[in-house]
Amino acid sequence: MSRTTPPRPLDVEALFPELAAHRGTTTRLHPRPGRPDVADSSVGGPLLWPANEPWPVCTEPHGRARGRRPADIHRQRQILAAAWRREPNPGPTDEERRLLKQLGQEHRVEEAAANGPLPLIGLAQLYRRDIPDLPAGPDDCDLLQVFWCPFDAHGPTGYGMLLDLRWRRSWEVTAVQTAPPQPQVVGSDGYVPEPCVLHPEQVTTYPFVGLLPEDLGARIHAREEALEEAEQSADDDAAAPVYYQCDLSIPPGWRVGGFASWHTTDPAPMNCRTCAAPMHLLLTIDSGEWDGGSGSWKPLEEPDLPAHLLASPTGVTVGRWGELNIFACPEEPGHPHRWSIQ
Repeated sequence: MSRTTPPRPLDVEALFPELAAHRGTTTRLHPRPGRPDVADSSVGGPLLWPANEPWPVCTEPHGRARGRRPADIHRQRQILAAAWRREPNPGPTDEERRLLKQLGQEHRVEEAAANGPLPLIGLAQLYRRDIPDLPAGPDDCDLLQVFWCPFDAHGPTGYGMLLDLRWRRSWEVTAVQTAPPQPQVVGSDGYVPEPCVLHPEQVTTYPFVGLLPEDLGARIHAREEALEEAEQSADDDAAAPVYYQCDLSIPPGWRVGGFASWHTTDPAPMNCRTCAAPMHLLLTIDSGEWDGGSGSWKPLEEPDLPAHLLASPTGVTVGRWGELNIFACPEEPGHPHRWSIQ
């Protein structure tokens, strides 16, 4: 079943005609639980990885001797999902609670596994044929594969993330690796994705307000402040206000292309460290598909679905329920990517 974003609650270009010059597109991926295979674009599904090519690993020295087993995380999510769908008494039974406690325990691994190369988790793969806003990779590669280390233990702070993005030509892969290595334990549940099929949908998007021309941004801010004041004095039955940042510009959820949100930090220059070109947003990995507010981005096909069921179908959590924006060089796709967590 396809997923369709509802029409925006109002025409933002009628309010601010100058926005027409800044209009763009982004492809919402709409990941939902399923059984993708190597020929599919997916989150958490099997990857089209050559049988004769080494699987990506993390070799940075960091603690990896203790954590939760990925299989236990998947099983725990299955039990909880089934329990909360149960009628007429949703929630885990006493027996399920005992099992959930066991599944939630951490485990230690052998010294060799704790000190050797750590297999990265295959997070997603995106075929250009499926994603309208996915650019061609270096040398006309048509497949983007995303990996990450399941521990927050990288970079100068010792709490950073390690990402590994690979581009390839899908037609060159003949023999596929069917049983890639997996980490025995992970440092955070949010690094373990659930297998999801995608329902790509291209929608209109506009830049983060802080990156618009100063005069236009000031007028949008003035409108938002007036809405907030009116909301504070309105009664409970009043219609929810429609905000530029929440409802009219950048959709939530996993998406490709478009504009990055900078709602946690001030906008930061994202220039290529190789050629200094301003980088474009390549991919957003989001902890949720919509928020608990107006829900104006919830697909038409799922109007009555409670947020807790599919607000995070992938099981992925970025930081403290944030989003990861990955940027690519438009001049040379093979240049190293950059990213920001919001």
